[in-house]
Amino acid sequence: MALADIPTVFVIDDDAGIRASIQGLLRSADLRSESFESAEQFLQRKPPDSPSCLILDVSLPGINGLDCQQQLRNAGLQIPIIFVTGHGNIPMSVKAMKSGAVEFLTKPLKRHALLNAIQQALARDSARRKEQADIALLQERYDKLSRRQHQVMHLVVSGLLNKQIASELGTTLITVKLHRAQVMRKMQAASLADLVRMAEKLRLFRST
Repeated sequence: MALADIPTVFVIDDDAGIRASIQGLLRSADLRSESFESAEQFLQRKPPDSPSCLILDVSLPGINGLDCQQQLRNAGLQIPIIFVTGHGNIPMSVKAMKSGAVEFLTKPLKRHALLNAIQQALARDSARRKEQADIALLQERYDKLSRRQHQVMHLVVSGLLNKQIASELGTTLITVKLHRAQVMRKMQAASLADLVRMAEKLRLFRST
């Protein structure tokens, strides 16, 4: 497995004993990890380029857990977060979950619950990264279409027939058919439904 494909679990807790305990658990589960004693240290790190998740203590000196979550969101970093706390409360956990946290666990941490949350978080991040890669590939194909092919693709996925597209663009039916065939080939779409799904991922449909 390439290094970029190896998942990493980040641990932020100001208690060295807890950091060591969590990392020991992660090693026993064959999971790679990095630990930090403050949110500030983690926020200075280069964003991970492989599937990852964050085990984040709520009560940290300096930037606390919930503020760290907000800073990550503001920076557009979508790393899944598992909150841990020794003295959580319902409003705190609700706020964390509404902001996208995977889980909110109380100390002492239960091995099974933590590992389940980690697997869920890593699966979520892997799926997000795959979706982003798929969209980037579609965007690359779309960018290679000519201006006229862009127009034809937009009209095709909007549901217009070839003759309607020809009328809309002021061109011939045969020209539309040729452009449509080129769009399907360049986008590597196997069917109209496939092309529509691609357009949805690229957000080509006009909002109503």
